[in-house]
Amino acid sequence: MARDGDINEPTREFPGYPTADSLPARSDVPPGSTPGGRGAPGGPVKRLLLVLGAVALVLVALLGVQTTGIFPDFRNPFGKEQTDRSQPPLLKSIQDLSRYVAAEGNFQVVVDLQKDRNNVPEWLLNQRTLFVGAGSVEAYVDFSTLSEGALVVSPDGKSVEVRLPAPQLGETNLDLESSYVFAEERGLLNRVGELVDGDPNRQRQVYRLAEERITAAARDSGLPQRAEENTRKMLEGLLRSLGYERVTVTYTAP
Repeated sequence: MARDGDINEPTREFPGYPTADSLPARSDVPPGSTPGGRGAPGGPVKRLLLVLGAVALVLVALLGVQTTGIFPDFRNPFGKEQTDRSQPPLLKSIQDLSRYVAAEGNFQVVVDLQKDRNNVPEWLLNQRTLFVGAGSVEAYVDFSTLSEGALVVSPDGKSVEVRLPAPQLGETNLDLESSYVFAEERGLLNRVGELVDGDPNRQRQVYRLAEERITAAARDSGLPQRAEENTRKMLEGLLRSLGYERVTVTYTAP
């Protein structure tokens, strides 16, 4: 039996249980492991994710610095680069021109070209192209064909007559930047044929048709007559400034 004075003191037969403060620190427990000896679940995976996240944040910060212009000299290591290995232009010829371009017409034409076969369904064999072509045609007077008698001055020196060839139309200049394919339909066999043996110049025919239509429209538009009038006004102003009172400009048939 314990004595009354020592009732709160542990007896020798029943020593007090150790507390957390009295336990010695264990130095053999590896970091990231529980005192029981088992590692924390997902420890290495979490550390790898943290490292990848940090790298991603650094890249985003570097790209943001470049785009915002804080450090303009900073070069993005993953930026796009373009290398031009084109050869220098080669001058093949120089041609002296003696044309006076007196008028120019700008035209637009819609070409609807379809190629199919009789008694064959369109879904099987068909090719239809709707092309919008834009181009220009110049009307000019060729001064290189003028002879000595093209300029006749009156005896009193007050009038002059100029004989010129009739204006001509230049070649149609198809503007590819303003021209485009509006719609295109192809049959099943046409699509298969393009996959096997594609034709990079299959649009050449619609280009040629567009040029022919624009050339015909230029002839019917009165462009040569406008060139005659503009050339006449130009020569009248020039020769009158030289002292001639009367200026006559005539055109010969081409």
